[in-house]
Amino acid sequence: MSASEDAVSADAEQTTVDVKCTGHVRDAVGQPRMEYTFDGTTLREFLTAFFEDYEVEELLIAETETEATTPGWANAPADLPGTWTKNPQGEQTRAYARVAVNGRFNENLDGLDTELTDGDRVALMYPFMFCC
Repeated sequence: MSASEDAVSADAEQTTVDVKCTGHVRDAVGQPRMEYTFDGTTLREFLTAFFEDYEVEELLIAETETEATTPGWANAPADLPGTWTKNPQGEQTRAYARVAVNGRFNENLDGLDTELTDGDRVALMYPFMFCC
């Protein structure tokens, strides 16, 4: 690393969050809970750093709309009640996988641009699913 790169990384703000992993993510990471420090302050920066250390991106992030959805057993009504939001393509979670910050799903916040502060709780969820 050059002196200028050292200066940039020394100036980068670091954030420490409490990470909780469930299901398949917990199995891949090897533990259900940890503190994790990364350079930056956004969920996007956290995920980038976390995915470099733990190979769980394919469990959580959908690259296509098809990976982000699952066929339902009922037709959706023409006028859905309430406010419905979703992240843009490429920033969505896989079907059944979720990312939450302090108990709220990231698409109900600012998506991957959600600001994180020290002590925030980030949950990476991909539940085990069994069928009879």
